[in-house]
Amino acid sequence: MWGLGALFYLMGFFQRVAPAVMTEELMREFQISAAALGNLSAYYFYSYAAMQIPTGIISDRWGPRRLLSTGATIAGIGTMMFALSSAILWAGIGRFLIGGSVAVAFVGCLKLANCWFPPRYYAMVSGMALFFGIIGAVFAGPPLRLLMDHFSWRSIIVASAIVTFGIAAAIWIFVRDYPTEKGYSDMVIGPQTCTVDSREPILSGIVEVFRYRNTALLFVIPGAVVGSVLTFSGLWGVPFLTTHHHLPTSQAAVLTSAVLVAWAIGGPLFGWLSDRWGNRKRLYIVGLALMFLGWGVALFINDLPFYVLVGALLVAGFSSGCMIISFAFAKESVPGRLAGTISGVVNMGTMTGPMLLQPAVGWMLDQKWQGQMQAGVRVYGQEAYQAGFSLMLAWILLSLVLLFFTRETHCRQAT
Repeated sequence: MWGLGALFYLMGFFQRVAPAVMTEELMREFQISAAALGNLSAYYFYSYAAMQIPTGIISDRWGPRRLLSTGATIAGIGTMMFALSSAILWAGIGRFLIGGSVAVAFVGCLKLANCWFPPRYYAMVSGMALFFGIIGAVFAGPPLRLLMDHFSWRSIIVASAIVTFGIAAAIWIFVRDYPTEKGYSDMVIGPQTCTVDSREPILSGIVEVFRYRNTALLFVIPGAVVGSVLTFSGLWGVPFLTTHHHLPTSQAAVLTSAVLVAWAIGGPLFGWLSDRWGNRKRLYIVGLALMFLGWGVALFINDLPFYVLVGALLVAGFSSGCMIISFAFAKESVPGRLAGTISGVVNMGTMTGPMLLQPAVGWMLDQKWQGQMQAGVRVYGQEAYQAGFSLMLAWILLSLVLLFFTRETHCRQAT
């Protein structure tokens, strides 16, 4: 049940990263500039972020089977439209459909975990979903580039659309919302606590979850974690490492990818430990503190030995896995029937991290730029990077403080 939802999440991550390795082909095909290509890729994120809270509400009303199969079908349509588009407009619409539809994958996985797994496994299973997603991102890197040496980008994307349609069919055929639908006993929570009355007003679930203190706090806290990892590994890490640690571009890229892999490993482990110890808050605090320490050493101490730099970045990446505790923590803070809504709210909070930090760090870099250019590209000094990265550290520190104001659930579901 859960594995098919996780496979859809993997495909969503693949589609998110895929344009990064086919930039030349897309620019040549559509005769567009780098700015236009960036905008084409960003259509995915616009719809992905916008769909998070609606996805949570829909999952509580439809259940994960209808939600995931519908999302995978629309994702397949969007992928096929992107692959076959003859104009940039249709390619953009395809990317927009992909982002909005794969946005349901993670919340759907959490909903399946809520209804199919004992509560003591919820955080670990959430971490495994993140692990699957990052596997998808890895497939969209060197493996995809190797395929493009032998096949056109259009044929590869068409193949991914066919796989997505296959996932949609498999979810509809095999996945069921509750164990009782397959003849098994339900877990501690039954179907009546996994869904809400569809006659209730749409906004009532959102209003209700924000009546619980932990909701607003857990909306803000994980954004610092995800924003820091993706701001460094997804945008500013390579130029920082090549400019100030004098690493070759290839080695810097491997190191930033290693941070993501450490993050993927840390997620399931933090989730498992949290479930095993019966505590959410304390372990989350430890993870954020280690993350703050790792980023602080790697980004703000000059002339580090290479092995210390690598160690600090891996600590920062691994401890970032603590953010997966947010979903179990939040789910237990509200009644079980609102699990999808609260998951959508928290997942939207995680998306605010990269959406705010990436441009904010870039803005700070420009403010501190000393006018140096190399091959027509701006080169930023150490002071500029440290000023930009200080925004990451500030948000992490704020999140660490806010965690002390959360109410511990001790891994027990609110009623």
